[in-house]
Amino acid sequence: MQVLTVPNWSFGRDTSLLGQFREELELRGLEVHYLGSDVDHNRTVSAFSGSHDSVATTLVNLCGIAFPRIDLNRHVGVHPRIGALDVCPIITPWGSEEAEVDSWVDELAGDIADRFEVPVFLYEKSEKGRHEAHLPALRKGGFGGMLGRKLEPDFGPVHAHPLLGATVLGWRDFLVAMNFDLDTSDLAIIKRLAKKVRALRAAGDPRFLGVRSLGLPLPSRNQCQLSINLTLPDLTPVDPVVEWVQEQCVSQGVRIAGSELVGVIRDIDMEHATRLPVKSEQVVRTR
Repeated sequence: MQVLTVPNWSFGRDTSLLGQFREELELRGLEVHYLGSDVDHNRTVSAFSGSHDSVATTLVNLCGIAFPRIDLNRHVGVHPRIGALDVCPIITPWGSEEAEVDSWVDELAGDIADRFEVPVFLYEKSEKGRHEAHLPALRKGGFGGMLGRKLEPDFGPVHAHPLLGATVLGWRDFLVAMNFDLDTSDLAIIKRLAKKVRALRAAGDPRFLGVRSLGLPLPSRNQCQLSINLTLPDLTPVDPVVEWVQEQCVSQGVRIAGSELVGVIRDIDMEHATRLPVKSEQVVRTR
């Protein structure tokens, strides 16, 4: 079984740790699609694919490398998080039997919980009716909101790890994540744009079906960022969303300082993703 994973880690300012991640990924013979850190988010996103055994081994090894270096009590960053390994989506762009994926995800989640004494919540397709299935709900309140509270994870202890918090892990559909850095420090502008995206989604605008958005400050750059996830890329192509952001920025008199694809995109999405910078290694071949 071939799988893709896009783990998000709560560190983004430790360049030596990022280097260790790069070395580990190069050792394993995996296809590495993305590895990038952000200082303001204080977050690292990785994306790699391969056989389910090699992906599981690598993920556990990366936890062993990262966890001794992370203390969420000292963590400062603009991105919401509840764990050192904050969220770990498992994706099967090449198809797999549901029972096979479910069994493997359960085994992986249980292994991480047992080895590192971290509560693991299953989400999206892997959630089994014990709690909310969607990431924003599971992450509500953040790391601090979990401390001292009895939890109901699918695996592991019923209290958050005092340094590492909890992990959200599960099988989900493909999504496209992109960021737009705006050349302004006025967070109100970004918040308004993010609110507009949510309002258009709620109104049923076909360009925004399943689109999630966050407005975040980037203090080290004196900028703000509009972060957008397309959770239904089969229904909502990239270009119309990018065009909307560009139009809104023109109307607000704000320059887009940069845009990026975070993680991966499928080859079948590329025809309608002409307005977003994409590196060749970020394209997952599905055909």
